[in-house]
Amino acid sequence: MNAALRTKAILVNPFAEWTAIARETGDPAYLLSRYVAWLAVIPAACSFIGTSLIGVVMPDGTTVRAPMVNGLFGAVFGYVVTCVTVLLLGLVINLLAPTFDGRRNFDNAFKLAVYSFTPVWLAGIFLLLPGLRFLTLTGFYGAYILWLGLPLLTKSPERQALSFTTIIVVCAFLLVYLAAHAQRMIFGTPGL
Repeated sequence: MNAALRTKAILVNPFAEWTAIARETGDPAYLLSRYVAWLAVIPAACSFIGTSLIGVVMPDGTTVRAPMVNGLFGAVFGYVVTCVTVLLLGLVINLLAPTFDGRRNFDNAFKLAVYSFTPVWLAGIFLLLPGLRFLTLTGFYGAYILWLGLPLLTKSPERQALSFTTIIVVCAFLLVYLAAHAQRMIFGTPGL
């Protein structure tokens, strides 16, 4: 699997790509090392550059930058927590699948978590300039991608897809919020 081609395909034509993904054998370790590991660098690196090198312009015109060490450790923390978040989302999808008349299959649940998180990682580019942080909301396109993939990979009925997606998105939001809050509290740098 070519990560760049998969990223483009899941963004441009998610339904066709989910059909291809459903036929692939799932290997969480492979996905973590070949896809997640590369894309999770984007928000971590951009956040470090944005907070420690570029800085935030305050209302009085001064520029505030996070200390380099805090920014670096915050970026590493954010990177690790992002990988853990995707793993936890895979577990949640797997556990909740029977509730929505689907089948448990961790490999497929993990694929759903990983590929639907793609827009969130790519939206991390907006962390470079603190004034553009609000554009990270474009990562919510991942909810649409998840909605398309849930019936295919969990075999849940399409009528259940919206409620299933809503619960997963709320869980993802909570996990990302908690991770960002922890990063802010520990290192003094904003997380994704």
